[in-house]
Amino acid sequence: MPSATKQTARKAEWKIICLIAALGTIGSFAVDTYLPAVHDIADTFHASAAEVQQTLTSYLFMFSIMSLWYGAISDALGRRKIILVTLALYTLSSLGCALAASIGDLWLLRGLQGFAACASVVVGRAIIRDVFHGAQAQRIMSHTAMLFAVAPTLAPVVGGQLQNLFGWRSIFVLMVLLGIALSASCWKWLPETLPVARRQSLRPVYLGKTYWKVLTSPIFMAACGSTAFSFAGYLLYIMSAPMFLMRHLGVAETGFLWLFGPGMLGLLIGAWWSGRLAGKLSPQRTILRGYQLMGLAVLGNLALNLLAPPSLPWAVLHILLYNIGNSLAMPSLTLLALDEFPEQRGMAASCQMFLQSMCNVVLTGVIAPLAWGSALTLSIGMACLSAVGAACAWQHYRLSARRAARLAL
Repeated sequence: MPSATKQTARKAEWKIICLIAALGTIGSFAVDTYLPAVHDIADTFHASAAEVQQTLTSYLFMFSIMSLWYGAISDALGRRKIILVTLALYTLSSLGCALAASIGDLWLLRGLQGFAACASVVVGRAIIRDVFHGAQAQRIMSHTAMLFAVAPTLAPVVGGQLQNLFGWRSIFVLMVLLGIALSASCWKWLPETLPVARRQSLRPVYLGKTYWKVLTSPIFMAACGSTAFSFAGYLLYIMSAPMFLMRHLGVAETGFLWLFGPGMLGLLIGAWWSGRLAGKLSPQRTILRGYQLMGLAVLGNLALNLLAPPSLPWAVLHILLYNIGNSLAMPSLTLLALDEFPEQRGMAASCQMFLQSMCNVVLTGVIAPLAWGSALTLSIGMACLSAVGAACAWQHYRLSARRAARLAL
């Protein structure tokens, strides 16, 4: 009987993992799937590449703004209700994108899509921390990251095929189907993980004080900065994928797997390794190993671009090593940030996602267009972003050690 109970608990655990991972894919799927169709969208609406790029910026901007609020709302109203409502809105906005009549319509509808998609990512993180604790939470976060890593890799490949076969509008039809499938799955299997007794107030005074407390916490901000800037080092290549692959490497629009394949493999290996180290190695040492690998990847990429013109497969190998280190460090950094505010995990998850999303907005609208001129400038951009992430991680370690020393006195 005990073994049967354990098996039932294991099945329930994996059900939660798969649901949270699927919810997490909504954000990246809406970004990455239509990258191969950028030129086709521009031709349809007689728009410039910069105008089409702003459809991505509008999505990320609304995603960023709402990431600041969904955690607090779910702290007050519960997790399940927010997920179900926003999934319905995501499905409707995706349908609107498929039917868009102008580039202006697409800007507006992509913003609405980002408004809705954000909830699944933010609230999903809070759900993990509601249900799991300690080393188990790190394992679950790592397992979720492994499943989550598959979507950004498959998305542009699927998007490229759909665009070739049926045109770019079919990509948004796929998002509609994804929204319907996830809505049905969450309605049936996603439990409410935040009891009424643990819910927080939505009073403006309380929210203002709590947001101030979270966003002025140096330890929390250092952990968030580390995750945001380190991931931005990889995201820079994703946002520049059409230029990097098609212009600098001469890859066809169906060949995005050259970039996303090593990216996915690295994320999977790093997340698996992080799960294996949970409970065996301290989070701080796990983070250190991750940054050591990212440093090697950055230096190798710089050297390669300084010594030779970009060519496959060498031009993408650094992505594999960088993402192993990135995915190794991120689960521990994410949990350390959320653990700073155990009574307001939803709000902490919101603030964490907001900071990362705003970083992504600046990256997409400003940094990527400045860096995608050549493979060398992209490698320099990655080096700068990862260096800032490493500095934030070091600051988090110093502040945490100093606080621990004070408490020991």
